Amino acid sequence: MKLAIFDLDNTLLAGDSDLGWGHYLVARGLYDAQQYGAAHAGFYQDYLQGCLDIYAYQKFQLRVLIEHPLEEVLAWRADYVERTIKPMIAIHSFDLIEKHRAAGALLLIITATNRFVSEPIAELLGIDNLIATEPEQVNGRYTGELTGIPSYAEGKVKRLHLWAAQQGFDWQAAESWFYSDSHNDIPLLEQVTHPVAVDPDDTLRSLALQRGWAVISLR
Repeated sequence: MKLAIFDLDNTLLAGDSDLGWGHYLVARGLYDAQQYGAAHAGFYQDYLQGCLDIYAYQKFQLRVLIEHPLEEVLAWRADYVERTIKPMIAIHSFDLIEKHRAAGALLLIITATNRFVSEPIAELLGIDNLIATEPEQVNGRYTGELTGIPSYAEGKVKRLHLWAAQQGFDWQAAESWFYSDSHNDIPLLEQVTHPVAVDPDDTLRSLALQRGWAVISLR
């Protein structure tokens, strides 16, 4: 069995879907551009430095789900995927995905982005299996909080183990690939047979070169 795992933002996408969603909401006039932009920039710098409070960040991202009717937000999301995400897909992403599909690999996206934003993107990319940070729902309504382990940094490793156990799949016995741009994903990159740095940040590029990991671009 083979397992091909893909990070989403700045890997299969030539950009960040969370950031794009925020820009989309600002463009619709739902949030103040200066205030929202400054808050998001602060979170993004924390992410780049590896010290992001994923709970605080996702609470910030998920507030749209509790401040507006879900039907309305779903319509905005569909428009966002069409306008923002489709042009953001890296030009070689589909080729890479199809190469692994043709080789018989099980395909999986694992992302720190919440499921509300990432699920339609995984569908667009043709990948059925998705591990994402999970927004909490109570009686069918979003609470603005998270549930379970966020799939961020070491949390990606924990979530992968849980997912594989639920699938009855011994992924560590399989030949495996993980494609990522970020040093935050080093814990999972260290677990797979074939770690691949994709358009990597400086920290990951340096480590990949030191360890002899593949370095590629999908852009």
